[in-house]
Amino acid sequence: MELVTSEVGLKMESGTRRNPTLICAPLMADTVDQMLSLMQKAKLSGADLVEIRLDWLKSFNPRTDITNLIKHCPLPTLFTYRPIWEGGQYAGDEKSRLDALRLAMELGADHIDVELKAIDEFNDSVHGYRPAKCKVIVSSHNYHNTPSSEDLGNLVARIQASGADIIKIATTALDITDVSRVFQITVHSQVRGVPIIAMVMGERGLMSRVLCPKFGGYLTFGTLDSGKVSAPGQPTIEDLLNLYSFRQLGPDTKIYGVIGKPVSHSKSPKLYNEAFKSVGFNGVYIHLLVDDVGKFFETYSSTDFAGFSCTIPHKEDALKCCDEVDPVAKSIGAVNCLVRRPTDGKLFGCNTDHIGAITAIEDGLRGSRHFSESPLAGKLFVVIGAGGAGKALAYGAKEKGARVVIANRTYERAREIADTVGGQALSLSDLDTFHPENGMILANTTSIGMQPKVNETPISKEALKHYALVFDAVYTPKITRLLGEALETGAKIVTGIEMFIGQAYEQYERFTGLPAPKELFRKIAA
Repeated sequence: MELVTSEVGLKMESGTRRNPTLICAPLMADTVDQMLSLMQKAKLSGADLVEIRLDWLKSFNPRTDITNLIKHCPLPTLFTYRPIWEGGQYAGDEKSRLDALRLAMELGADHIDVELKAIDEFNDSVHGYRPAKCKVIVSSHNYHNTPSSEDLGNLVARIQASGADIIKIATTALDITDVSRVFQITVHSQVRGVPIIAMVMGERGLMSRVLCPKFGGYLTFGTLDSGKVSAPGQPTIEDLLNLYSFRQLGPDTKIYGVIGKPVSHSKSPKLYNEAFKSVGFNGVYIHLLVDDVGKFFETYSSTDFAGFSCTIPHKEDALKCCDEVDPVAKSIGAVNCLVRRPTDGKLFGCNTDHIGAITAIEDGLRGSRHFSESPLAGKLFVVIGAGGAGKALAYGAKEKGARVVIANRTYERAREIADTVGGQALSLSDLDTFHPENGMILANTTSIGMQPKVNETPISKEALKHYALVFDAVYTPKITRLLGEALETGAKIVTGIEMFIGQAYEQYERFTGLPAPKELFRKIAA
C-alpha cells in the first residue's frame, strides 16, 4: 500500500493537538438517566462527542427523551437509531424510527446517522429542510467482509450522491490487508474534501480505528469501558488517548507494530509507545493480527509502515519477506525484527530473541558469582519448541558452549534444528523421562501455558527436579505454571519478561536510531 504523506520530521509536539479527528463515545444504556450519567463519564474521559444509541433504550418517548438528552449533554451529540437489519437493536416500524431521527435534527442534535438504505425515505420526509447546525451522516455497515476498492469507491459515491454531509462506511476485516482499501478510500475522500468516517470492524481492523487521524478520517469510536462496544474491535478512549497518543498522530506519523497470531496479549505497544512518547518520537506502535505475513508486507509496502516486531508463528516466514537479512538471523532461520529502509522501502530483518533470552539465562545462572566464561559452557540446554524462538535460543546456547537438545511435538522438526546446530532431538512426549544428568537448563519457547490456557505446561513437575534453571518465553502470565512448579522443585527461574525487555532494546534502537530507555522499559514491563 503506497500512500503519500508529508515528511515533517520525526519530533512530536507534546501536549498540542496535531489532528482534527474526533473521538466519539457510543452510549448504550437501558434508560435516559443511565445515558445522562454516561455522558458525564464520556466528557471526563476526553471524548469529543457522544453517539446516543436510541435503539438501546428499553422505553422511549421521542420528544421528551430527545429534548432531555440534548439539553443535558455536556458534549456535541450524534443520534443513531439503528435497526436490526443494519446491526442495531430497533425492531419497530420504519416511519417511527425516521420520525425520531428527524425530531432529533429539529431539536438541536449536532449529527444524526441515517442508513444508506433509508436515506431516500428520510429525505422525502424532511422535504428538503435541514437545520444548518445538524450534519447528516449517511452510513453503510457490512458485517460480512470488506468489498473491493472499486466497490468501495462506488459505495462512497452513492452515499455522497444521497446528500450526505458526512460519509460513513464500516466493513469487516477477514484479513488485515482489507484495511488498506479503506485507508485508500479515506485518503481519496480527504483529497476531494468530503468528510468520511471509515472503519474496519474486528480485531484485524484495529489499525483502521487507531490510524484514522493519519489518513484524514472525520472521527473514530472509542468505548468508555473495555468490552462494552457498539461494534466489534473498538478500542477504549483511554487506550486511544494514552496508549496510542491519538491526538498526536498526523500524516507524517510512522507506523510500527507487533505481527503475530495471536497478538492481543502482547505488551509491546505499551512498551514502545511509552518510549516514543518519552522522547517525542513521531511514531505509533500497534497490535497487528496477521494471518499471511507475505501478503501483509506486499500490501503495506509504504515507508510509512516503518518497523515491526515479529512473534509466533511468523518468524520464519517473515525472514523470506526480507530484502536483506542479518547474518545471525540467517543462521537461525528466523527474524523477530524488521525495519523498512526509508530511502528505498527495502525490508531488513534481524533476530534479537537470542540476545535477550541468553543474557537473561546467563544472569540467572551467574547470580553474584563471577565466571571467566559463559555459565552456559558445557551445560545441557534443553529447548522446547522448534519455531523461530526455539531456533534462536538453540543457536544462542550453542554459541555459548552449551550442549543443545531440541524437544518438539513433531520429532522430525526437532531433528532438523538439532542437525543445524549440532545437537540432539527429542519428541516432546519423551521429555518427562529424559534426565541423563542433573543441573540441566530448560527453555520453553512455545505458547504452552500462555493466557488463556494458564493450566497447561510442557513438562511434568516431577521431571523439573533435574533442572538447575527453567526459562519460559511466555510472559502472560508472568509466572506460568511451568515456572511456578520449577520454583517448587528448587530451580532458579527466568521469566519471559526478561527476554521481552532484552530483545526490545535493540529493536527500539533499530526503529528510532536512539538509545533504548532501559530503565523505562523495565519499569513498564514490571
